[in-house]
Amino acid sequence: MMNFFKLSLTFLIVIINCSVFAATTLEEKIGQMMMVGFQGMSVDENHFIIQDIKKRNLGGVILFDYDVVSAKRYRNIESPSQVKALIKSLQKASDSTLLIAVDQEGGLIARLKEMYGFPKTRSHMELGGHDDLQLTFNETVKLAKTLADAGFNLNMAPVVDLCVNLDNPIIAKKERCFSDDPEKVTAQAGSYIDALHSQNILSTLKHFPGHGSSKGDSHLGLTDVTKTWTEKELIPYKNLISEGKADVIMTAHVFNSQIDPQYPATLSKEAIEGILRQRLGFDGVVVSDDMQMGAIVNQYGFETAIQKAVEAGVDILVFGNNLHYDEKIVPRVISIIKKMVQDGTITEKRIETSYQRIINLKYRLK
Repeated sequence: MMNFFKLSLTFLIVIINCSVFAATTLEEKIGQMMMVGFQGMSVDENHFIIQDIKKRNLGGVILFDYDVVSAKRYRNIESPSQVKALIKSLQKASDSTLLIAVDQEGGLIARLKEMYGFPKTRSHMELGGHDDLQLTFNETVKLAKTLADAGFNLNMAPVVDLCVNLDNPIIAKKERCFSDDPEKVTAQAGSYIDALHSQNILSTLKHFPGHGSSKGDSHLGLTDVTKTWTEKELIPYKNLISEGKADVIMTAHVFNSQIDPQYPATLSKEAIEGILRQRLGFDGVVVSDDMQMGAIVNQYGFETAIQKAVEAGVDILVFGNNLHYDEKIVPRVISIIKKMVQDGTITEKRIETSYQRIINLKYRLK
C-alpha cells in the first residue's frame, strides 16, 4: 500500500511538473528564451507584458528603477510594497515559474535603493577590500532577503570581472569588482552566491569572458579588450563552475580577437560553445547582456545579432527595453527565430536544448 502511495505521489508530481512547464509549440519554447523589460509600476490585463506572458509564454522579465528612454525615475520601482504587488501580478499571469530578475549587485549598482525604502547595500569593491568572507555572506544575506521579500528569484550578480584596470569606466569606477586576484574573486563571489542561495535566489556570474580590463563601456559601443584581456580572467568562472556555484552566466558584449576575430562574446560560438561549455564544462543557462546595448545595435543588424547569439549558445536573450522601447519586441523576436528554424538556419534541436536548460533552472525554484 505504501509503495502504491509513493508511486502515485511520484506520478502526480511528474504530471504537475509537466503541466507547469509544458511548452507544446515552437513559439512557446522560443518565448521561454526571452527576458524583457517594460515601463510601469503596476500592470493590468491590457499591458503588453501581461499579454506576452499569457499568450507567448514569455520566460522572464527584468525590472529597473530608472527609465533611460524618458530620463525619469520610477520605471518599475517606487517602494517595497509597490514592487511586491507588481511582481505578484507578473507571476500570477504565468502558467509556469516566471524568472523575475534585477541588477542588485550592491553599492552603486542597486535598483532597490535606499531612496525607495530598501536597505543600504555594499559594493563588491568594498566587500573585497575587507576580504572577510563572513562579512560578505552576512551583507549579502540582507540583500538576498530584500529580493526574496519582494518576489525576485534571479539576481544579475555577482560580477566576477577582475579589477585589473582601475580606470575602467563601467566596472572598477562603479566599484563592481571584488579584486584583481582571481582567487579572491572566486572566494568572495562564492560567499555572495551562498548567501543568495540561502534565500532561494539564483545568481548570475558576469560578464563572461571578462570585462574588467576594458577601457570602454559596452553600453555605448563596441569595446575591444584584445590587447588587455588575459586568461586569468577566466579563473573565477572555472573555479565557480567546478564548485557547482554557477547558476546562470551572462555574456559580455566585448570584442576579443584572441578568442574570436569576428564577433563579440555574446555572438561568438568560440567564446560560448568553445570556451565556456567545452573547455570550462558549463552546461547551465547562458544569458546575454542587453541585446539593445550600443555594442550590438550599432554594429550588427537586429536579425543577425539574434541569429549569431542563438547559434553561439545563448539560452536567454535579454531585451531590457530601457535603451530602445519596443512593446512588440516579444512577438517580433519569436517571429524572427521561428522563421530561422523554418528556413533551416537554426535547428529546432538547438531551441529545444535551450528550453530544457531553462526548465531545469526553473525546477530549482519550485
